[in-house]
Amino acid sequence: MEVENAVNQARKEVEQRYDFKGVGAEVTLKDQVILIRANTEERALAVLDVLQSKFIKRGLSLKALDSGEPFASGKEYRIESKLKEGIDQATAKTLNKLIRDEGPKGVKSQIQGDELRVSSKSRDDLQATIALLKDADVDTALQFVNFR
Repeated sequence: MEVENAVNQARKEVEQRYDFKGVGAEVTLKDQVILIRANTEERALAVLDVLQSKFIKRGLSLKALDSGEPFASGKEYRIESKLKEGIDQATAKTLNKLIRDEGPKGVKSQIQGDELRVSSKSRDDLQATIALLKDADVDTALQFVNFR
């Protein structure tokens, strides 16, 4: 939902800004892919910058946005940005090993599909694990849900 809001805000700003008038700049979201179009490569990159600023304002991580390079398509330039959802297996294994090695003793973690499930009897241990994972240098946006 937040991604849709960020894309809609970026689209409105692109439609209203004077420097984007007449350049065919456009931002669309369809099936977890954000398509940016403009008539020059520089304008397409400027629209991407607007989109990224809207992501930051809405509290979304830029690690969840996998943007490609601008490519020519007919008379316009396009940038396709895919949204990353879930954790891939290699990253999940790395995080799992990190929790086992450096996390509190009572914490158990397991990989479930595209999620990493962490459980413990103590809330303090879970909070310490969250702090550990936030400090880890991972190329994936991390979200923490169902904290009980």
